[in-house]
This record gives sequence, C-alpha cells and structure tokens, in this order.
Amino acid sequence: MSERRIRSIDLALQGGGAHGAFTWGVLDRLLDEQRLSIDGLSGTSAGAMNAVVFADGWVAGGRDGARRALQKFWRAVSVQANYSPMRRSPLDMLFGRWSLDSSPAALMMDLWSRMVSPYEFNPLNLNPLRALLSAQVDFDRVRRCSSPRLFVTATNVRSGKARIFRAAELNADAVMASACLPFLFQAVEIDGDAYWDGGYMGNPALLPLVEETDSRDLVIVQINPIHRDEVPRTSRDILNRLNEITFNASLIKEVRTLWSVRQLIADAGLDRRRYKDMRLHRIHAEGELHSLGESSKLSAEWLFLKHLHDVGWRAADQWLARSFNHLGRRTTIDVEKLYL
Repeated sequence: MSERRIRSIDLALQGGGAHGAFTWGVLDRLLDEQRLSIDGLSGTSAGAMNAVVFADGWVAGGRDGARRALQKFWRAVSVQANYSPMRRSPLDMLFGRWSLDSSPAALMMDLWSRMVSPYEFNPLNLNPLRALLSAQVDFDRVRRCSSPRLFVTATNVRSGKARIFRAAELNADAVMASACLPFLFQAVEIDGDAYWDGGYMGNPALLPLVEETDSRDLVIVQINPIHRDEVPRTSRDILNRLNEITFNASLIKEVRTLWSVRQLIADAGLDRRRYKDMRLHRIHAEGELHSLGESSKLSAEWLFLKHLHDVGWRAADQWLARSFNHLGRRTTIDVEKLYL
C-alpha cells in the first residue's frame, strides 16, 4: 500500500540555454508518474521558461496539458532557430558533434559580444525569444496558478541581489529578465529596476521552496556540471568552466545553508516546528552533458533538443527507479561530497 502513496516534491530547475531541453525531458517523465505531486517549482533562465510553460499547460489541462505545452514550446524554439545563421558545420554533423564551435556565425557572435555591448550592436533591443514566449504562454493562466507554487529568479543589476517573482507577478518581462545574459541582451527594465540573468544569484533559488511550500523533498534538476576532472587550457574551455562555476555558486551556497540547518536540527535540537528538515535529491546527466561544449547552449536544432529531452527523460526514469521509495524518508544524494 505504501508503494502507491502519493509523494509530494519541490523542483528546482537550473538554467542553461538550449540545455533546458534536458529539463523538458525530466518534467515529461515526472508528469507521467501518477504517484508524484509537485508542490513547488523554482526556475531560472531556461528553468524559468520550463516552469511557466509547465504552469500554463497545467492550469489549462492538468498533467497532459503541461506535457503538451512543454513539447509545443520547445518545438517552437526549434522552428524559430531555423532562421538563425548559427548552425552546426557540415563537419560537426558528419562526426555527430552538437557544438557550434566550428560555426562561423557562432564564432563571429562570440567575438562580437566580447568587443561590443548589446546596447551598441542591438540598439533596438530586439529579442525574438520574447515574442515566442509571449505567443506560447498565456500569462493570465500562469498568474492564476496556485499549485504548484511558482518562483522565478532574476538578478538586480544595481543592487546585485536576487529578486524572486511569484506567480502573481509573472509576465514575459519577468521571465526574460531571468534569462538575460548581459553580453547578449540589454538589461530588462521592470518597475524602474534593471535585471540580468538570475543564475548569478540563484540558479535556481531554493529558499522560497523551503519557506513557502509544504513539501520536504526538494529535487534539484541540475544542468551545469559541478565537477570536472580536467583543467581547461584553451580560452574557450576556460570561459566554459568559469561559467559553470559561476552559475553553480549560488546553488552550492544554498544547499550548504539547508544542510547546516538539517545538521542543527539533528545535533542541536533546533525546533522542527520552526525550521524544516529538508530531504535533498538530484536529477542530472553529467555524463552526457559533460561532453557538450558551451556553444551548444545556443543550438536549438530540433534533433539536438529532442536528444536532450530523451537524455532528461531517461535520467528522471532512472532516478524514480532508484529514489522514489526514499521520498518522504531520507536524502538520496551525498550532499557533503557534491556540495560541501
């Protein structure tokens, strides 16, 4: 009987550009699991997009509605990418490589973004992704979503602090703020404040899930690898590793905070009625994502997005097989090894 009991979880969705299609696959599998209920969703950048698309579909049609909405959104992303000059080279296609490292347009964009700011090379602040998001997501429905609880993180440019947008505040601007890479896009202005990508201060933010939902099982859907064996030596690899470290820093800090509270509850008798003893879990595919270059985060080719979806679906399926029966009972990752 206990095996069929509904388990409630929170989901923390990392950002990572096109690699967010991995999270689409994870969500697709979790939505198919009737024994799971999702209490809260916290997302940053691509994770924020997955979260609002999920919520829109959920309000419209429950589990099946959320699955359809996610597939429709990522398909639309790939269709829009058909008009982009940033594509894999014939050589990359021949050898089955997903990166854009040999794409002339991607190389030019990389060089251009280091020399000229988006206020100079894109003075009209054109961003086709914003139009796509507005066309794909009914934000009136998103703002009506009371369950799961939604949290989207952006970084305030002036204060350097994280801003957490709740469901009632969400619109296309809030999501685009969460996904605003400062070397590619102008800061997004909301209520007189300027915002950049939320990954700098919360990728994703965990504390809102702890403080504002009832679940004690928090599942991190992680895109950016924490550990790499090799020391990067090329300028491209160095920048890639620096970005991984930067966009994991806030996550590591928050996990450490939660783990410290857990230890104080266990060792010092901290009041459990006031402090939540969170159980932590992680869905990842570092083996597959580890080998993908930084440039592949800009590749929205449908074959690539579908590949990432399938990787995410398998990762979630394997996680369920290993960890479902431990939900509500214990943490299923080695927190000290991974994050401390």
